[in-house]
Amino acid sequence: MKFLSYAFLAGLAAASLSSPLKAAEITGAGATFPFPIYAKWAESYQKETENRLNYQSIGSSGGIRQIRAKTVDFGATDAPLKGDELEKDGLLQFPMVMGGVVAVYNIEGVASGQLKLTGDVLADIYAGKITKWNDAKIAGLNQGVKLSDATITPVYRSDGSGTTSVFTTYLSQVSDGWKTGPGAGASVQWPTGQGGKGNEGVAALVKQVPNSIGYVEYAYAKQNAIPYAQLKNKSGKFVAPEAKTFQAAAAGADWKSAPGFGISLTDQSGDEAWPITAPTFILVYKNPEKPEQVAEALKFFNWAFAKGDNQAVELDYVPLPAALKDQVRASWAEIKDKAGQPLLKK
Repeated sequence: MKFLSYAFLAGLAAASLSSPLKAAEITGAGATFPFPIYAKWAESYQKETENRLNYQSIGSSGGIRQIRAKTVDFGATDAPLKGDELEKDGLLQFPMVMGGVVAVYNIEGVASGQLKLTGDVLADIYAGKITKWNDAKIAGLNQGVKLSDATITPVYRSDGSGTTSVFTTYLSQVSDGWKTGPGAGASVQWPTGQGGKGNEGVAALVKQVPNSIGYVEYAYAKQNAIPYAQLKNKSGKFVAPEAKTFQAAAAGADWKSAPGFGISLTDQSGDEAWPITAPTFILVYKNPEKPEQVAEALKFFNWAFAKGDNQAVELDYVPLPAALKDQVRASWAEIKDKAGQPLLKK
């Protein structure tokens, strides 16, 4: 499990000792995709309120397991639960922020953004059908780029992962061979390659293994200074991952079209749209066993909506549109205390 840094936790402990009132502690677990922004928000929130967030970055599948086991105040997942699952478990789901999944690589002499790939070529690499960097399909997209005959090592998530769900959903949309083969899901049977745990593990492996390729949330690529590829989008344009291309993919999204706001933003139309864009979601019980804890969590999420946009942008996430934030806040009325009253009063 990955926790917030020791220095950060030590700071929180010191703050709690100096405070006359015991600070609230919110517990959450799940997706590694949003960990960088949740950690940043937690640090700022603690400074302002002295309340702390203990978030375990263990992957979406782990977050779903922990919220179902009722061992945390909230779960976090990049692969949204479907309406029947939410209803069966008594859970409320809502998006918190958006970001992009990017293809990262370790090829000597090829700078970040210099490599261009299409979705079907990316699928063929992960399927083991394209095994060399100078394969004709890759070389044809990259005229003038020096590519060797080195063997490609695909790197994938070894844990149950919402990032994997987003990535394989995209591959299934652009490649019939992938759709009828490994398919989409939080875990799939990878035909070839090496596995790493979490976005952190994939990023570390790609940095360590020459001629490798992997997929991570964009913030991990930037923080680890790993080169990332341009991708050809649905409109036939090669685009780079950045805030404006993530925003272009989310433009016009119908968030009310799925229960729990559980829509997909992969392979969207638009000249500037990044093809592997995704929201990340929070899961809480509508009738929690510890309503006071969930109320504290909602206060944190509300604070992040109100004050966290600039930090999200700095880390290359995309804040939710104001109208969507209002829809999410309205959905919180379904979260009630033991007397049947909404946890957060208007």
